Amino acid sequence: MPRTTEADAYLAAPSSGKGRGVLVIHAWWGLNAFFRSVCDRLADEGFVALAPDLFEGRVASTIPQARKLRARPKKEPTTKTLLRAIERLQGLPQVQGSSIGVIGFSMGGHWALWLAAHRPELRLKAVTTFYGARAGDYRASPAAFQGHFAERDPWVSDSALKKLRQSLEQAPRGAELYVYPGTGHWFCESDRQDAYDQQAAELAWKRTRTFLRKHLKT
Repeated sequence: MPRTTEADAYLAAPSSGKGRGVLVIHAWWGLNAFFRSVCDRLADEGFVALAPDLFEGRVASTIPQARKLRARPKKEPTTKTLLRAIERLQGLPQVQGSSIGVIGFSMGGHWALWLAAHRPELRLKAVTTFYGARAGDYRASPAAFQGHFAERDPWVSDSALKKLRQSLEQAPRGAELYVYPGTGHWFCESDRQDAYDQQAAELAWKRTRTFLRKHLKT
């Protein structure tokens, strides 16, 4: 099945050549091998997955490096990069239908939620955030929402998660939020050995796959 690494994105398509589109937004580590593997797994499930590179080819392996990457000036605003990627994904001949899904990890989860709250015209139908919580007004969004959160997470407070729950209660198509016992931030990322929890990660992926299949029907 086609896998394409380009200067500004990674694209994975199913062997059938057709599928519903899913945008993958990486965490502050950059578009590394793990996030490309997420696209590959989505393609294996029949989706066309596109992951834009928000850090222009740079990746980080430590938190200090990631902080610098996130703060580094970029050629264009992140919002513009994401909107351009969505337009590209929706226009790909392999993508069936104009309604797409979005999966974001940590920083990428914040951006996925931002897109749903601020750009309802994008026709996002399924939004999944991994450990990224962002309160907002989701009443105009056509998306269904899903969230995967760690039980012990110094990056996402209980109050932040509570505010997200309250915000998503107003979303027309509802939300399903899960908290995974004994886990910490980045628990789904297999390359983060200090945080990876295989059992929780596999359950979160199973739920994500089911969610996307339900809300991105052809």
